[in-house]
Amino acid sequence: MVVEALAALVPGGVVRGELDRGGRKLRWFEVGDGSGPAAVLVAGGGEPALDWVTVLPALAAQTRVIGYDRAGLGASDPAPPVTVPAQLDDLAAVLAEVGPAVLVGHSRGGLLAQLVAFDRPSAVAGLVLVDPAHEEMFASAPWPLRAAEAAVGVCAVGLHRLGLLGAVVRRSARRLVSGVSGDPRTRRLLADAYVASCTGRDHVRTLWAEKRLAGAVIPLARAARAGSALPDVPVVVLSATTGMPPRIRARFTALHAQVAEAAPRGGHVVVAGAGHYIHHDRPEAVVQAVRDVVASSSR
Repeated sequence: MVVEALAALVPGGVVRGELDRGGRKLRWFEVGDGSGPAAVLVAGGGEPALDWVTVLPALAAQTRVIGYDRAGLGASDPAPPVTVPAQLDDLAAVLAEVGPAVLVGHSRGGLLAQLVAFDRPSAVAGLVLVDPAHEEMFASAPWPLRAAEAAVGVCAVGLHRLGLLGAVVRRSARRLVSGVSGDPRTRRLLADAYVASCTGRDHVRTLWAEKRLAGAVIPLARAARAGSALPDVPVVVLSATTGMPPRIRARFTALHAQVAEAAPRGGHVVVAGAGHYIHHDRPEAVVQAVRDVVASSSR
């Protein structure tokens, strides 16, 4: 279903890839072409690769793009229990399969991208971090924010059990794809594919598990930052401006600036008018950052 939907959206065809990980399959889609390194899209917590649909047509016009689903999400087989080290090993395996790549990570995916870059620098050609999560935000988040984050997983499980999750996700999917294509059939195919990617039992269980991993990533990320540095590759960190209380947003943006400053070739861009999902609100900003990093990493 994902391949059919993306084939209607992105000229040039779609390739479905998969990797055997000890009897389970890790799957991805591949679109576009280009002479530089591929851009590997790492979605936020509980999101399928299709969450990046808003930037796919523009990126695929110039770049080879790979959108992979973490184990248990979207098209990939589950791998219980869900752990951060296992997710990092999976991402490293994808990079080993497709070659050194520019990692484009949103939210939790942005933190995973950094951790892989710390541990396996030769596999990473560049980084585009889209309002990336940061371990110190997890550590200092007030309890209402932590409770709200955990509630997302609980609500998803409850809605799934009641048979209501599909209707809720479909409303979100229609909003997501509304500006992606002017063709009603293409929008319908994309919405159907998104719903199918997000409403399976394994996806819901993995989403819930990921929402509960915030505490587990804190010591891992702290140790990685203390013991190593980001590789000497182009890095762009994008920060949102809306969607959070001003004090929390200011703290988040300051941490993003620190990440960029610590990178040997880092840059920090504050994207006006964008919420946490910058690739939804201001897709052109993400597309430009990816193009710049791919071009710089090719020199």
